Order: sequence, then C-alpha cells, then structure tokens
Amino acid sequence: MQQKMRVPGMIGEDLLFLTDDQLRRGIEAMFFAYRAFTADPDLILAEMDYGRAHHRALHFINRDPGLTVTSLLAVLGVTKQSLNRVLRTLIEDGLVESRVGRRDRRERQLYLTEPGTRLERRLSEAQRARMRAAYRNAGPQAVAGFRQVLEAMMDPETRAQYQAMTDPPEDRKEPANEQPRYTYSDRR
Repeated sequence: MQQKMRVPGMIGEDLLFLTDDQLRRGIEAMFFAYRAFTADPDLILAEMDYGRAHHRALHFINRDPGLTVTSLLAVLGVTKQSLNRVLRTLIEDGLVESRVGRRDRRERQLYLTEPGTRLERRLSEAQRARMRAAYRNAGPQAVAGFRQVLEAMMDPETRAQYQAMTDPPEDRKEPANEQPRYTYSDRR
C-alpha cells in the first residue's frame, strides 16, 4: 500500500512517497548524481594519481584555513592512518602546508599553498557549475527540499557537524587561523 504525504509548498498536491520502487529510484538517483558530480574532478585527480580523499581534504582545508588535523579527521570520518597517507602526499607535493598551532603547539594546522588553492579551485569549478545549473533549473523550493532530504538522511552527530559548518555563529568574526569557526568531537 502506498503512503501519501503532503509536501510543504505544494499546495493542493498529494505526492506519493515511501513505496519500495520510489525508494529504489531515489537511491539510484543518488548513485547516478554522485557519479556525475564527481566525474570531472576524478579526471583531474587521476592525472595526479590522487583520489577523492585528496579532494575532500583539499576542500575542507580550503574552506577553513588553519583547520587542525584533529578537526579534519572528525569531519572526514576516516582513520588517522588513512588521513596521514593523504596529507603526507599533499604536503610532499607542495599543495598543503602543516604549521604548529598558534594556541596549542601540539596541534598541527593545515593551510593550502598557492598551488593547492589553484588545484582545489580547478576541482570544484565544474562541481559548482553543475550544482548552480541544477539549482537554477529546479527552482528555490526544490533546492530547499533537496537540502531538507539530505539533512534528514544524516545521523544526528553528522547533521550537527554539517550545521555547525554551514551556520557559524554571527558573533564569530575572528580569522579562521586564529579561532576555528567550528569544532568537532573526536570520533576515533
């Protein structure tokens, strides 16, 4: 039996949700969308013998210069060993710089170098263009619904991490290398 659900913003329309076929199609849409979303960066990464883990590290270091290794571990949800392999390569290749923490000398803060910034920009340009086109095509209500669905799929801890990153407190005006905009609990 199919369950009906009212979707906010869809006045007078009943949309069917939660049938096995609809869930399967949603899962397949996620697979195919992710494949398309990562296709362009994957080609660039392959030229350099890098993988998606390198891209994710570059993305989050770019997003928050001075991010600590501990915070990056938490946001990526990987083991120290996995992250160390990725960071070692990025540092050796001159894309990431690791500095002693300003407040705590035991911490290692991560920064993109100029070549690292250029690579991160190159990797994300196609993704931003693809996302911008999809958002414009779908419209604001669909974009808001898409974000709601993605957040609803996250477990509570992951959602809290994500929301802390996307919604930094307004009273936090310090530069990222002085005070992190967000923190994460150690998961490992």
